[in-house]
Formats: sequence, C-alpha cells, structure tokens
Amino acid sequence: MSSRREFITMLGGGAAAWPLRARAQQAGMPVIGYLGTFAPTGTFVAAFRKGLADSGYVEGRNVAVDYVTDGQYDRLPIIAADFARRKVALIVAVSTAPALAAKAATRDIPIVFNIPDDPVKLGLIATLARPGGNATGMNFLLGELGAKQLGLLQELVPKAVRVGLLVNSRAPNSEAVMRDLQAAASAIAVELVTVGASDSREIDAAFLTLAGKRVAALVVGTDAFFFARRVQITTLATRHGLPSIYNARDYAEAGGLMTYGTNLTEGFRQAGVYAGRILKGEKPADLPVVQSSKFEFIINLATARALGLEVPPTLLARADEVIE
Repeated sequence: MSSRREFITMLGGGAAAWPLRARAQQAGMPVIGYLGTFAPTGTFVAAFRKGLADSGYVEGRNVAVDYVTDGQYDRLPIIAADFARRKVALIVAVSTAPALAAKAATRDIPIVFNIPDDPVKLGLIATLARPGGNATGMNFLLGELGAKQLGLLQELVPKAVRVGLLVNSRAPNSEAVMRDLQAAASAIAVELVTVGASDSREIDAAFLTLAGKRVAALVVGTDAFFFARRVQITTLATRHGLPSIYNARDYAEAGGLMTYGTNLTEGFRQAGVYAGRILKGEKPADLPVVQSSKFEFIINLATARALGLEVPPTLLARADEVIE
C-alpha cells in the first residue's frame, strides 16, 4: 500500500497530498515528485532539503515535494505515470526500480535518480560524464560491493564455507547481485546459498530456510525493500545466530553485525542539489552522474557479543566506526 499519507503525517505536515498540490499550484511553485519504495528517514529528508537549500530552494516556500512511496514494485509504474500525467517539474527516483519506472513513464520530465546499480547498464543514461536524455543523478555503487562484503565476513568467520545470500527476487538488480557474489564466492571456495524474499512473510521464511541449510554467515543483498525492513532482518539474523553483513550504516544502527557501503545521507543531499540546479534551468543531459568515493565499514560490537563472536583486532582497526 502506498505510504504517501502516512509519510506526510510522519513529517508533521498532517495534510493530504492533493491539498499540497493545490497550494503549490496556487502559489505558482514547482512540484517535485518523489518516488521511492520506502518512506525516507528524517535524516534523509533533512539531507535532501539541505541540498535543495544549497541550490536556492526551500520546501514549502518556493518548491513543493510530493512524497509517494510504495514497497510493491508493480505499483511504481502507475505512480510514475501519474507524476508524468500531472506534469510535475521534476521526478526524484530513489533506488533502481523507481528510477526505471520514472524513465519508462516520461522522456520529457527531468529525472534525478539515487541508485545502487550501474545506470549505464540499466539504460538510464548514455555515459556517466554525459548522461544525455532526461535523467542524471547519484550512483552509490552498493551493487558492486558484494565481493568486499564477503571477504570481510570471512575474516570474521573464517570457517564459514557455506554462506547465505538474501535477495529480493522481484528487484531489477537481483540477477546481477547473485551473479557477482557467486563469482566472488567461487574464487575463495565458498558455497553460496541464495534465498529470495519479497515481503515480510517471505523474509521470515527465508531465515528458516537458511537455518535449515546450515549456512554459517549471511550477505544481505542491496535492495530498498530490505532497507525498509532492516529491523526485521537484523533481529532475525541475531535470533538465528547468523553473522551477517549489510550495505548501509542504518542496518548496524538497527542491530546488524557489520556494514560496508557508502554514505546514503550524502546521496540524498546531492539529489537535492541536482534537483535545485535542474529547476533553475540546467539540463540533466549535461550534469554528470555523481559516483560515491567514500565507503564506510561499521561493526556493531554489542551484536558480536550477542552472537558469541570475538572480532579480530585487525578488523576492528579497519572499522570507520565501532558501535558499543
């Protein structure tokens, strides 16, 4: 179910989306259509607004943002088509499936994406330096970090010869995630057990399957739906005694053992910057895609203790942050 109204209430606005649009139209301000699979956290919203402000736009004063999120991937094209029909000034698409839905819905409305996967391979742009067309944005490279995550996990659990991979089989990047991690696992003689889940009940079932297959550790694949269910996933991993690695610090803050990935907050700020620049008249075709250059490695020691694991000093020394 769409979480538009729920998210607006969470922000403290309390107003429904249609009055928001009406007020924006009456004030003559542009409307940004925000399309995602999960309601962004307060931190992400603050970062996006900071980026907008850096470009001269303040939400509610000279720009309106219509936040629409839906965890059901098959609904995203419908929402994107609605944005296109209403001729919003700009679409901000967070994660791969929303970006593909927005691109399919319009060739004219500018799109700013914030995705973990290669936008060239996805067909969103022509090249990173010269995107062409109506889309540009941020690529935070999480889809290419599986080998590094697997290596860190094996350092912590060196006897793990059978490792699980949790993927969302409905996600457009699932095959690429499985292919890349399978290659990395084969290179170090690790057996990879892949299990799919695309809703909360399937996540519960996936952990039962992983336990039945006696995997010794787990890599959680890159997926916005998983991010939205991070508390459920990290809780299940600890309950089943399964050392796991994730791709965003928010998992560690939710109780996940280890994370290796990029700073998602900076990606939201940059999305706001690009949105503002495009509203001022710059063309997506001329704005190069920004790729993440800083990666964070975070260890949750409290979770390690709960799992009965002793983290090697060499691993602790390389961590950017240790959560006690």
